[in-house]
Amino acid sequence: MMTNKVILYSFFRSSASWRVRIALAFKEIKYEYRAVNLFQDGGQQNSEEYKRVNPMGQVPALIIDGHTLTQSVSIIEYLEERNPDPPLLPKDKYGRAQVRALSEIINSGIQPYQNLSVLDKVGKGKDEWAKSFIEKGYHGLETFLKQTSGKYSYGNTVTMADLFLVPQMFAAKRYKVNMEQFPTISQVYDSLIVLPAFKAADAVNQPDMPPNFQ
Repeated sequence: MMTNKVILYSFFRSSASWRVRIALAFKEIKYEYRAVNLFQDGGQQNSEEYKRVNPMGQVPALIIDGHTLTQSVSIIEYLEERNPDPPLLPKDKYGRAQVRALSEIINSGIQPYQNLSVLDKVGKGKDEWAKSFIEKGYHGLETFLKQTSGKYSYGNTVTMADLFLVPQMFAAKRYKVNMEQFPTISQVYDSLIVLPAFKAADAVNQPDMPPNFQ
């Protein structure tokens, strides 16, 4: 059924959901939040009801303009084309390529190793597993950001790359990564988290954030 309502299926701690929440807030797109509890026994994302929304059983899923979109990168790109101002990608093709590359370092090169479904397979030692891959990825990201960053990941304007960096830092802290090794990442992160869109999208400000969650 067609609807004009924008609906986001999200989980407060999901990095991919978090990125989309930032994009929606940054673009000032109002939406209805529908929580999908990944901690529920069996995972609510695996329910038949939710798989009718996203057959992959993953969050986020975004219903917008009568369509159901999945996968955070494609959702953010759609929002960028739909609401080009304020922009999340530079105007020049080289800049867009660089921002997409910075985003993919996290999206493909770091985040999948800490995904709940992956860690469940790892079992014993999963925290060290996640920490080691975050640190490995951060060494590369730190080097890239020394070349591209200003106040933010790419120069002095918020871009898509920043939407990926902030949620990843939540995981880095959770797995006790020593951030003294990564001063550029830390500087960019500190510049971002004070911005209204990033505050609104933060895990602690979501309706499904459990009380006293650590």
